[in-house]
Amino acid sequence: MNKLMITITALLMTIVSFAQKPLFTKASIESVRVYYNGAELVQTTSLNLPKGMSEVVVTNVANFLNENSIQVGAPAKVTIMSVQFTNAYIQEYDTAENTTLLKPVRDSIKLLEKELQQLVNTKATEQMTLQLLDKNQAVGGTNGFTVAELSKLVEYYKVKRTETSNNIDKLSEKEIVLKNKLQRLNSRLTINQDKEERQSQGKLILQIMNDAAGNIPLQITYLTDNARWAPFYDLRVEKVNSPIKMMYKAEVAQNTGVDWRNVKLSLTSGNANQNNQAPVLSPWFLDYYENYAVAADVSEAVVYESASKRVSGRPNASFIQSIQAPASGMAIENSTMDNFTALNESQLNISFDIDLPYTVLANGKKHSVALKDFEIPATYNYYSAPVSDLNTYLMTSIRDYGNYNLLEGEANVIFEGLYVGKTVIRPNNTEEEMKLIMGKDGKIAITRTLITDKSGTKTLSSRKIQNFVYEISVRNNKKESVEIKLEDLYPISSNKDIEIELTEKDGATVDAEKGLLTWKLNVKPNETKKVRFGYQIKSSKDKVVSY
Repeated sequence: MNKLMITITALLMTIVSFAQKPLFTKASIESVRVYYNGAELVQTTSLNLPKGMSEVVVTNVANFLNENSIQVGAPAKVTIMSVQFTNAYIQEYDTAENTTLLKPVRDSIKLLEKELQQLVNTKATEQMTLQLLDKNQAVGGTNGFTVAELSKLVEYYKVKRTETSNNIDKLSEKEIVLKNKLQRLNSRLTINQDKEERQSQGKLILQIMNDAAGNIPLQITYLTDNARWAPFYDLRVEKVNSPIKMMYKAEVAQNTGVDWRNVKLSLTSGNANQNNQAPVLSPWFLDYYENYAVAADVSEAVVYESASKRVSGRPNASFIQSIQAPASGMAIENSTMDNFTALNESQLNISFDIDLPYTVLANGKKHSVALKDFEIPATYNYYSAPVSDLNTYLMTSIRDYGNYNLLEGEANVIFEGLYVGKTVIRPNNTEEEMKLIMGKDGKIAITRTLITDKSGTKTLSSRKIQNFVYEISVRNNKKESVEIKLEDLYPISSNKDIEIELTEKDGATVDAEKGLLTWKLNVKPNETKKVRFGYQIKSSKDKVVSY
């Protein structure tokens, strides 16, 4: 009877301990929505749960996530009692390093590293032996050696040193061979890691109450910061006055710890909202400043800041966007996913939903995703501001650019089959036309020269008079006529004592408030056109004008 009770008690204790043991299940990526500053991951898994309370450890979730954003979907008969995130849970099974592809490679690396260390030790011993032989080679008659004994010692030294030196050479050769093998194995390890699905350290610990035993599906949704995307474009122009062929792309990168393999990918403009608390508004009161001196100081500071940001009379190159150095090469047509990408526009965001499964590894590297391609009607003109830059830029203007759902980003420019540099698309502006720089055109030469015989300084009474006359030459070395817009500057006075007069403009349109001169020229092939402008500065002869 006692034996029976002991057996039953032991059995019950075994059952209780087994019931308390956590159940492990691996989550798989189903879909990902990527924002500028993070991503929303949807993962699924299923497991057999007994009736009652169970602790479930869900593996393969992101290494870091926003715990407040975790949502777990389960059938109606299942109640999720609690959810806890951790990336330091002690597992009772092999780690992700012991996978089918990685374990043999890692075992071989360990064996090679052990063999290499033994070889290094042997080589060090041989080198110490060689040093010992060299230090003790000086022997002489004072030690009482006979000629026969000295001959034997010399012969021993010669044989032993040669043997030791040969051993060191052989060990060095073998060391090189082992290091090469080790390097190849490490390369295989990197390749295998790319093939093998990465196992993350993140885990969710769920306390689940189940009404009836059976297979239970779970859907897990959460936000993580370790992902991002940015729009960029390819702009292809076959020739001037042809439409722009635009390829809408995305650069996606993630380092969540979980490989996104063959998942449904969505890209959304804007930032992920990780705040689950609704705002509480308080009354907004207006009143006068009690400290008027402080208010005056603030106003003066604002005025000073505005004044400091004004453009001076000196040339300002900020209106010319930079373009990177061109690189030659044949253009290659890119594949498009236009037929598999749905563009959804909401009140605040634009989303691209890709129907085809996509793979983005958790290695932090940028992955290029083709989204849409379309043609955009555009008008072209050439532009130059020789006061700041003697290069001529091909510009394009796009009307109704709001119809294309463009986002701010860099663009590669491919003109007439050649990559010519980068430009920036900035659709968030108030202009009727969006202007883009397509690249420099070296076949249009421009010079800007001071005409010395019409320029100079003279003094009249207490006033100093300075005259400046410039000539701009435009040479068209192309085979077709070009329309070019020239802009230059003349100074504006910020002191009543300094008088400035525009003396010559040669048909330019003048913006007196900005001191801006604009010419629109039509230059035929192999033709050179010249324009002149001049200005006069009157100032006190005892003072120096700052330019």
